[in-house]
Order: sequence, then structure tokens, then C-alpha cells
Amino acid sequence: MPQEFLNIDIQDGIATLTMNRPHKRNAMCDGLLAEISAFFVAPPAEVKAVVLTGTEGHFCSGLDLSEHVARDAEGTMRHSRNWHSVMERIQFGGLPVVSAMFGAVIGGGLELAAATHVRIAEPSTIFQLPEGKRGIFVGGGASVRVGRILGADRMTEMMLSGRKYNAEEGLALGLAHYAVGEGEALTRAYEMAANIAKNAPLSNYIMIQALARIEDMSKADGLFTESLCAALTQTSPDAVEGLAAFLEKRTPEFR
Repeated sequence: MPQEFLNIDIQDGIATLTMNRPHKRNAMCDGLLAEISAFFVAPPAEVKAVVLTGTEGHFCSGLDLSEHVARDAEGTMRHSRNWHSVMERIQFGGLPVVSAMFGAVIGGGLELAAATHVRIAEPSTIFQLPEGKRGIFVGGGASVRVGRILGADRMTEMMLSGRKYNAEEGLALGLAHYAVGEGEALTRAYEMAANIAKNAPLSNYIMIQALARIEDMSKADGLFTESLCAALTQTSPDAVEGLAAFLEKRTPEFR
């Protein structure tokens, strides 16, 4: 399903979304953001997991600044809020999303990756938030998502200095969950997405919806929400199948 800026390929229930602006190192323009949003608003029914990646050596180099400078204050605020809504659709849309990262994962590219659930980095990966060196501030959700990965102290230093982290450093900090060899990220991401897609759909959905929100809650509210999630999943038909498969020493066959 080729589009102008995003290529979509679906095989065996796994959708691979490839950002395709190689002349811009896959920088995010309004068109690319809209195409990503459109997919997550109404993903095909057969899709159970998603792989998100870039092309020609780069994941995403961030916001296309040629568009940024054309907006006034109100337009910039509204544009930022649109980014937030798209990142929410990725994080909380209900589909597990795996990022296959290489090259630039910079600015808005890091914001995009941080909205996904599993992040895999090749040795060429560069993580950076250079907004401070350009006289601007993050606007696509980094202050929340990346800030919670790094902590406010380290993110402040990262933005003030404009420093770059490589794949191994990003792994140690939590910006990546896995570090793989050159050219291996996409294959590993697809394998992981396929494996995750074999889980019970309801438990995948609950994990995606609940865990990040529990982090925002008080201890008591979080524990109560955990109990509700346990009640929903452990009384589902998939739980019955999962337990039967365990006792019968076979692979479960979920819905």
C-alpha cells in the first residue's frame, strides 16, 4: 500500500510502516505525520502488531524545520498538540509497535520512537535532542516520554548540551531495549512483532493501555487498576485457553 511518504506492507498480521523521505533523512513533514496517523486511526483488521522503521540509513531525523519556521505561535502550539495526538494513537492505539532504528533518531524522531513499545537499535543509531542548539523546545512529547525514560536531570543535560548517544549508550539509558548488529534491526523487529502477535489480544491490549497510565497514578490507585486488569484478563476465554495449553504442554491458540 504505497503512499506518498509512508510505505505500508502487511504480511501474516504484521504491518511494516516505512517512512520514506530519504532526501530529508526521513524528517517528519505534515504529510508523513498524517499518513502515520491515518494508519493508527483505522488499522486493517488483520493487523496484530506493527513494525515502524525508516529507509536508506535513517529512522527519522525529526521535524522538517523548513515547515517549523513558517508557523506563528498559535500555529506552532496547534501543530505540537497534533503531534501529541498522533503519538497517543501510536502508544495507546492497542497495537504493539516495534521500532527498527538506525542512523538518525533525532528530535521528533526520538519522540516518535519513544511512543512505540519496543525499540531495537543498530550500531549506526544516533539519539539526540538538538532543539536547544536551534533556539527551540521539544514539541512532540519528549518532555514526557523521553523525560520519563531518562529522568528530568539527564534530559536537561542532553538538551542543553545537544549531546549524541550511540546505540550502546541508548541501550544503557533505556532509549533502546535491544542493540543488534548492522542491518539486523528490521529482521529482529519483525521477529519480535510476530512473537508478540501470538500473545492473547486482550492481554496485549491491557498491557499497552494500563502500564503507562499506572505510572501516573498514586500507589493505591495503581494497585486497584492492576486488580481490574487482572480480573479482565484472567477471566477471559484466552486465559482459559492459556491455562489449558500449559497443562496439556502445547502452544496456546488464542483468538
